[in-house]
Amino acid sequence: MASNAAHHATGWAAGAIAAAIVAHSGAGGPYHVWIAIAFGAGVTGGTAPDWLEVAWWSRTRRLWITHRTATHWGVAWIALLAAAYHWLGHYPAAAALFGFACGGIMHLLADWPNPLGVPWIAARHSLNWWNSGRCDALVVAAAWAGAWFVVTRLSAHRWHNLHWLKAMGTG
Repeated sequence: MASNAAHHATGWAAGAIAAAIVAHSGAGGPYHVWIAIAFGAGVTGGTAPDWLEVAWWSRTRRLWITHRTATHWGVAWIALLAAAYHWLGHYPAAAALFGFACGGIMHLLADWPNPLGVPWIAARHSLNWWNSGRCDALVVAAAWAGAWFVVTRLSAHRWHNLHWLKAMGTG
């Protein structure tokens, strides 16, 4: 398991990825509001598999389900990502769901190298590279390298060229 700080940092990278994909798909909405919402949802989704386990409705705030079970199930996060991507441009809330799913998948990827593993399909699978809290800098660097790759590839032909600023009369 990556540390809470690492999940927050990788969530920001997931938000950048989600925002770039939403922008590239043309589902940014008026004033690019859905791009910003996808970014925020990606940041939030980066920690979601852990806080979804907490019984927020109880005084003790204990876990209501076992850690790394249903909220860490890879199939559900991938299905949410695919469905939200399919709905981009058709339903405004799809951008938020897409960003949230990007963050959730980034969380699972950060937890995967730990010996406890992640239940991708049925049983847990682990890369078994290091113990919890170790190599957080490597996990964060890999997440941001992935974000850089996605953002630069998708933005090279769209909003990175500042056409949207020129259209507003400021560029």
